[in-house]
Amino acid sequence: LSLYSSPACETKYVENPRTELEEGVSHLRHVMEPYTAWCQLPQEVSCPVGLTAALCSDFFSEGYEFLQNPPAGFYPRLGVIGFAGIIGLFLARGSKIKKLVYPTGLMALGASMYYPQQAVAIAQVAGTHLYDWSLQGYIAVESLWKDN
Repeated sequence: LSLYSSPACETKYVENPRTELEEGVSHLRHVMEPYTAWCQLPQEVSCPVGLTAALCSDFFSEGYEFLQNPPAGFYPRLGVIGFAGIIGLFLARGSKIKKLVYPTGLMALGASMYYPQQAVAIAQVAGTHLYDWSLQGYIAVESLWKDN
């Protein structure tokens, strides 16, 4: 015999109603399902897990070895470039665009002081791409202007 009386077991599971956000996400997933199926690899083309793990292992082991035996002056250079980014964050009060541009610009300036050859190569490639994009934009605007 029990010393304590037990309450009657009348529990009932009630599922919470779906919120508007959940409904929206569900609808979006159903709409995008055919397009996401295009991006998936077929079963016979999928990469083996061992190959992916080996590539990641090589990448991290090379990075670890580089940090264990860095070139002379690597850490002071890294400190100056990182400090330039922090100063950029300090100077970029207010606008979100400033918070993106100032640290990135100051870090790029600091990196270009220490690695000028790589900075010149990057600037040449970026300049070529910028010229191509501006030319495409000019052609698009010109075609719109002539159509009207």
